[in-house]
Amino acid sequence: MSNRTYDHSEEMSTRAYNSMIGLILLIGFGINAFMARYLTESIMQIPRSYLIIGYFIICITGILMSEISKSPSVSFIGYLMVVVPCGALLAVAIEDISVGVVVHAAATTSLMTIIMIISGTVWPDFFDSRGRVLSTCLGAVIVIELVSYLFFTSTMPTFWHHLVVVLFCLYIGYDWAKAQEKEHTLDNAVDACVGLYLDIINIFLRLAEKDSSNKSSSRK
Repeated sequence: MSNRTYDHSEEMSTRAYNSMIGLILLIGFGINAFMARYLTESIMQIPRSYLIIGYFIICITGILMSEISKSPSVSFIGYLMVVVPCGALLAVAIEDISVGVVVHAAATTSLMTIIMIISGTVWPDFFDSRGRVLSTCLGAVIVIELVSYLFFTSTMPTFWHHLVVVLFCLYIGYDWAKAQEKEHTLDNAVDACVGLYLDIINIFLRLAEKDSSNKSSSRK
């Protein structure tokens, strides 16, 4: 019997690396589904301001932990610190949205994700060269939505959700292409999941909100 121990800094095959990314993402989405199904009532008891402040503090800490750490276990804890507060906000956001709309948004998000992962694999240079533009656009989205929420209304028009969905679709291609450039280690697989998870969740939430708004409008 071999006494060789596995070195987490050792490179994995491309198939194993990408499979690990997929598995870690599924774990995150599974946690979110569990929270939405069983913990929504408890989460709703938390004051909205506390929920949002806690989200930013815990989520940013988790992102930094994952980025800085070279340990897969520490990076995975950082990943969970992103998944759990996102799941709490997600549970609140989709509480009044019908199951049909949620399923449709999830299916559409899955299809978009697959298309953008394939695109990021086939045309990595295209996405890699758009990193600065995407960062600028994301910063603009954050500022515009924050100003709108604080001074105007928290409801954004449908075309705005379309634009944000396109932005995060491009981010999936970008984050996937960047992940493939790195050494195929377990720690890098976990790190890649943080960005991809946030991209996918943002697309799902925008689509769910858009579909729900469209159904509400059609009933009037």
